[in-house]
Amino acid sequence: MAQLVFDVNKVKDAIELVVERTSKMDFSWDWPGGVAFYGVAEAYEATGEKRYLQFIKDWVDEELEDGLPPLSVNASSIGHALLTLYKATDEEKYLDYAVQMADYLLHDAERFADGVLQHTVNGVHNVFPEQAWVDTMFMAGYFLLRIGHMLDRKDYIDFGLKQYHGHEQFLQDDLTNLYYHGWDNITQNHMSGIFWARGNSWAAYTMARALELVKVQHPSYMIIDGSLRDQLSALVRLQDESGHWHTIVTDPESYLETSGTAGIAAALLTRGKLYHKYVQKSIDGILKQVKEDGSIMNVSAGTAVMDDAEGYKEVPAKRVQGWGQGLVLAFLSLLLIRHSQK
Repeated sequence: MAQLVFDVNKVKDAIELVVERTSKMDFSWDWPGGVAFYGVAEAYEATGEKRYLQFIKDWVDEELEDGLPPLSVNASSIGHALLTLYKATDEEKYLDYAVQMADYLLHDAERFADGVLQHTVNGVHNVFPEQAWVDTMFMAGYFLLRIGHMLDRKDYIDFGLKQYHGHEQFLQDDLTNLYYHGWDNITQNHMSGIFWARGNSWAAYTMARALELVKVQHPSYMIIDGSLRDQLSALVRLQDESGHWHTIVTDPESYLETSGTAGIAAALLTRGKLYHKYVQKSIDGILKQVKEDGSIMNVSAGTAVMDDAEGYKEVPAKRVQGWGQGLVLAFLSLLLIRHSQK
């Protein structure tokens, strides 16, 4: 398939609905908002709609009235919105806070092995000792690459790349090339050993975006490119005819899940027409998940590394979720950008 076929106005209308619904959600300084605002920021970049930027700015300004809230690896995802605000407004305060967050990751965040960030969330301490979760590739690794690239900070770039390579080492399966949800460095295993859709989307999407920031001459480029190439080659063969992926990508008895689908489809879209036939199916499938009020349907709730496959199948997918809004916005926004580049 040479070209993707879709109604540009329908995509723009869907973006408007999703941003509007997202603006009516309540977020704290943590990863649900981090992913949601990332998607809204991507929508701003794709459309130039200043209302989208103002929504993020109003929320961030209110949250920062008393200074930077407590940090964790997952909460570092808010840094994505700060970078967009700084780029759009030139207000130094947004960059100053983003640097504080990057410095926290570089110097203070808990880690194991050779500097791999331990999964941490706000409000709890050391609940997942020496565990790597694939989420970190988006929440921290990609943020560090973005701010490092913006400021030409080699220390941020190198530590961000360390997260990509460390998570590939611990989480990408040598046989299937899919990414596991988590790794326990103490017990030296992948716990339940599940190939989770949203987890594979965190890896695929952030590797795809990393390749836009890392120089081709850098050894990390080849490492990330190879990991992504093999992962996507496996994932496309697991796509459902609906255009979605199952929440356990290797288990067709598990439910179809929208946030993981959007992240995987966005990664495929970055690779050009090689994967257009798979992206085409996802366009239609994802747009069908946008409700009249802009809520994204069939998004799994926040998911720990569950004990077994049944645990993943029982995670509810009824409620609107910030990460569902954000990942769908990221995909739809990239569609518009690619269309404008024809």
